[in-house]
Amino acid sequence: MPAKFYEQDVKTGLINKRELSAFLDMLVQRHLTGVKTIHLNFVFCNDNYLLQINKEFLSHDTYTDIITFNLSEKPNELAADIYISIDRVKENAEKYITTYDHELHRVIFHGVLHLCGFKDKKEADKKEMRQQENLCLKEYFKQTS
Repeated sequence: MPAKFYEQDVKTGLINKRELSAFLDMLVQRHLTGVKTIHLNFVFCNDNYLLQINKEFLSHDTYTDIITFNLSEKPNELAADIYISIDRVKENAEKYITTYDHELHRVIFHGVLHLCGFKDKKEADKKEMRQQENLCLKEYFKQTS
């Protein structure tokens, strides 16, 4: 099932949603063998919207760029709601001197990589996550250009 993309009082400018959805399916299949059904919902929102989710569900009173909820109930399915703050994406694009489009896709890939088992709490895990994000960016933009 194709990924679904929702905009909650923001505009993402996201194009090629069909191609992005197919890429995300391929990414999941690459890292999670045996998954037959994939249901990914991306909700793009502003800082305040995501802050409320962060407080309510994770008891964190901080801004963040992404929160991923794995809703899978069966071993052969991947179901998730992924919330992304467009405010954070824009700020991080400036901070890390990259384009908004690359940062938006990096965060999207980051959420899916988490669902595939990649972590980012320890330094070695952060490095591996960043490498995986960069591989995804390179492969995705090569494919769609």
